[in-house]
This record gives sequence, structure tokens and C-alpha cells, in this order.
Amino acid sequence: MGTIINVVLLVAGGLLGLAGGRFITPRIQDTLMKASGLCVLFIGLGGTMQKMLLIDGKALATTGTTMLIVSFALGSLIGEAVNLEAAIENLGEWLKRKTGSEGDNEFTNAFVSTSLTVCIGAMAIVGSIQDGLLGDWSTLALKGALDCIIVCTMTASLGRGCIFSALPVAVFQGTITLFAGALSPIMTTAALNSLSLVGSMLIFCVGVNLIRPQTFRTANMLPSVVIAVIYALLF
Repeated sequence: MGTIINVVLLVAGGLLGLAGGRFITPRIQDTLMKASGLCVLFIGLGGTMQKMLLIDGKALATTGTTMLIVSFALGSLIGEAVNLEAAIENLGEWLKRKTGSEGDNEFTNAFVSTSLTVCIGAMAIVGSIQDGLLGDWSTLALKGALDCIIVCTMTASLGRGCIFSALPVAVFQGTITLFAGALSPIMTTAALNSLSLVGSMLIFCVGVNLIRPQTFRTANMLPSVVIAVIYALLF
């Protein structure tokens, strides 16, 4: 139920943004896209600082730096080796053809950017496990409300490709919900904190790409999330 609610709210936000975007000039769409990028950037930055900074006596200290270096180094190496970015872009191109959106030059970029923004994060995993084990869909409903606002804004600036981010959300969260029993022991507090920290940095990269396109190949860094969980379980 949680994933269904999340997907419905996401699509509703996308359709609302699509309807509004038709009445916005290209100049305003460009400004809106950069504004969306700025918001996504600070969402990622806020999540990163929340997990990385701590108070040590009267001073600020950082934690998780070694985990970050190891996770991003190994994760990016794996991602580049299999070229996840190309695979996700190919999926976007396939959706573009199947939906008759060949004339939309921003379709694939919109699909990839939005999918990475709404799929990465601890809320998606924790909420899906709660839904699968306890039938508690409140976390995913809250995430759906946030996704609705984010996707609405991004669709108004980038176009209909953003709406199709509902597909990876449905597959990703639905799969976790189905296998929640097996994943629950793995997702310790340390593992979730590491996942949230790396995920927030990836969201930051998506925000940068919306402002300065093709700065990061964020999809090729996705394995970093898995490495972060493994690192937390081992160390």
C-alpha cells in the first residue's frame, strides 16, 4: 500500500507540473529548472550534514569520512565498469520511443535525474521495510507527499520524462517490501546511517547536474550505496 500511495502522489505531482509547464515560457522553465536543482542540491547537502557532523564537546566533528572514500571509490569503479549510466539512459530512450516522445529532447535527462532524486535515500528503504513487515505505510506516504512537490516542480521545467520516474520507484520500493523479512536484519542503524549519508551525497550530485549538466555521472556512483551498507556491517 505504501508504494502504491507513493507512486500515485508522484504521478499526480508530475501531471500537475506538466499541466502548469505548458503555460510557462522557455526562459521561465530554465529558471525553474535551476531553482529545482538548487532545492535538490540543498536537500542532499542537508542530509549529508545531518549524518556527517556531530558535536564533540563544544566543537563540531565529522564522522564517516573513511566510509565515504571507500564507498565512492569502489562504488564508482564498479559503476563505471558496468556503465550503469548508459543502461539507465537506454531505458529512458526506450520509454521515450514507446510513449511517442521522440520530439522531447529533455525526456531522457528528465527521467534519469528525477528517478535518481526520488529513489535514492533511507526513507525509501526504511519505509518499504516497515510496510512489508508491519503494514505501516506512513513513512512512504510522507515520502510520496515530498516526491509530489519535487516531481511537480521538475516536470514543469524538464517535461513529461519526470513522471516516468514512478516506474523505478514502484519496482525498487515494491521489491524491498516483498523481501522485507530478509532485508530487515541487514539494515542496522549503522547501515542505514551510512546508506543515508552516501545517498544524500548522490542527491547533491543530481542537484549539481540540474544546474550544470553532465558534471557528474551519478548513476555510475549508485553501487556506492551498497558498498556503504557492506562497510557498516563489516566495520
